Amino acid sequence: MSTFKQKSLFAALAGLGVLGIVDSAQAVHINADGGLGQALVYPYYTARSTASSNAYVTALSVVNTTASAKAVKVRFLEGKNSREVLDFNLFLSQYDVWTAGIVGAGAGAGLFTLDNSCTTPRVSNSSTAPTLFRNGAYAGIDAGGDSLDRTYEGYFELLEMGAIAGGSSLEAAVTHKTDLSAPNASKPSCTGLPVTAAFPTAIVAPTGGLMGTASLINVNEGTDFSYDAVALDGWSNQPNWSSPGDQQPTLVSANPPTSVVIDNTSLGGRAVVTNWGGSPRDAVSAIMMRSHVYNEYTVEPGIKAATDWVLTMPTKRFYINNGSGNAPRLFQSNFNATGSCDNINLTYYDREEQSPGAIIDFSPTTPQSRSLCWEANILTFSGNSGSATVSNVLQSKNVANVGLNATWINGWADLSFPENAGYLGSHTLGAPALGTTIIQINTGTVVPNQSVTYYGLPLVGFAVQSYSTTGLPGVNPNVLSNYGGNFMHKYLRDIR
Repeated sequence: MSTFKQKSLFAALAGLGVLGIVDSAQAVHINADGGLGQALVYPYYTARSTASSNAYVTALSVVNTTASAKAVKVRFLEGKNSREVLDFNLFLSQYDVWTAGIVGAGAGAGLFTLDNSCTTPRVSNSSTAPTLFRNGAYAGIDAGGDSLDRTYEGYFELLEMGAIAGGSSLEAAVTHKTDLSAPNASKPSCTGLPVTAAFPTAIVAPTGGLMGTASLINVNEGTDFSYDAVALDGWSNQPNWSSPGDQQPTLVSANPPTSVVIDNTSLGGRAVVTNWGGSPRDAVSAIMMRSHVYNEYTVEPGIKAATDWVLTMPTKRFYINNGSGNAPRLFQSNFNATGSCDNINLTYYDREEQSPGAIIDFSPTTPQSRSLCWEANILTFSGNSGSATVSNVLQSKNVANVGLNATWINGWADLSFPENAGYLGSHTLGAPALGTTIIQINTGTVVPNQSVTYYGLPLVGFAVQSYSTTGLPGVNPNVLSNYGGNFMHKYLRDIR
């Protein structure tokens, strides 16, 4: 054991407190200061329609808060097996904002933007003729079905490939004009943008400072569920350029492959710093490992309430294979026609601390009951135990339903992942032997060369709730009375 007085990097950082540790160390971590980072994960998009045939539109934005222009990889992934449905490069000038919308487009979904920021290829500016999402990455490849319907819901990621050197011709091409009297005022020229794999000399190491939001808007329903993107900082210390349409870099292109996790379950709190050697996917997974997920629910009939939980596993695709049997690592099973299922435990409570105990099953009963089987999952709550009727606010097809006891219409739930479910090694992420340094935050004590195991699964998401007073006594039937709210999940970590 070493003490804070020793001149090790992490001991020095420990003296700066929690924020000093995670923001100064070159290691990937979830930014705790409001969501600024080099890589952004947006847990869910949808263009599906409600039972009343009212369609959702997902409106998204990304903001460059820095004085450096940036090259960003934009990638959309369908929700069943995280197969890529659209990929392109985005160039943000200094202090720029880029916005876009995901809409239904016949058999599948598509993307449009009215923004002037440069993209390669160019994204459609028409909501009625958007750039269409594609099924080439999964049609005939996995057992999830070839239909474009899979593109109607999923999640997406924006990855900073690098900052753009000041004074370069590339910076000039992507920078908005300042002469507002000129034709096409403020539009960048977008000329000479790099479109090949050849590394542009103007691209330098990422500097971070990206933030993002998304809104699941249903105009005719009168609801809007908005959330912040999850920001990964310290993601890479070198540029990760790739041409438009190239499937690199990915979310797990962390460099160096070192993770920093703040674990507040330990008395006084601790920073767990793990060098994952040749496995950057483990570094990114480690910072999102959750042993428990907590949130509230309501299905109160008096206000026609309904609740969905979004539970997305953005690194799952890097661990599972197509076919039957156990997944090679971390997750429980490979992907087949019924998905890639991971068993869960779920206990729920009403608002008076009462609980019927752990749920026995989801409803309706299927071979995958008590499991999350997709990569972007929706867990929806139903007020009648055993009923096939579900609230399904988002009308997801990647859904599991919790049939609540009829008297437990409001409360909160605790979702967790059983250890070694199915086989030894699932729902655990073992760090390389002696690859972890633990810093006790309240004392500054540094304990190097530890062997630890992370328990749970890498997961991000939020809950949405909808309410309606339309048709209730005393409510004007001509007044639209639909409401919506969203609530970020709360998590527990388990690192031993």
